[in-house]
Amino acid sequence: MTASIPHDALVVICDAAKALFLRNTGTSVQPHLNVEHVETAPSNPRNREQGSDRPGRLQNAIGPTSAVETKDWRSLADLDFARNVAHRLKSESDRLQAAEIVIVAPPPLLAALRRLIDARLRDRVKAEIHRDLNKHPLLEIERILANL
Repeated sequence: MTASIPHDALVVICDAAKALFLRNTGTSVQPHLNVEHVETAPSNPRNREQGSDRPGRLQNAIGPTSAVETKDWRSLADLDFARNVAHRLKSESDRLQAAEIVIVAPPPLLAALRRLIDARLRDRVKAEIHRDLNKHPLLEIERILANL
């Protein structure tokens, strides 16, 4: 997969808190990205603020008790947001009739999106870029993507 962004491609730039759905109205050499949709995740406090009890304990028949690992609420919320992004990616690509898709996300989220998008959509993914560009302004994102 090459990193050039074709004209009219749908570009998704996301992290665990926000996803930008952009359309390239420029060229592959000089992209110009227009915002089509912004998806934000609900507030995701720390695990200790989400859990209500201390970790459970198991009494073994012989020997000491052992602890039971608690749920990682933040990871579950991140996975839920990745599901929402994958669903929105499908609806936006159909609405915009985007023939090609470029996904830019940090490696853990990119791996989750790979698992969550369907095969028909996966065939339209032209490039996957493992970077977190969400905190950059749009002009800086265009410059970074043009130089990849």
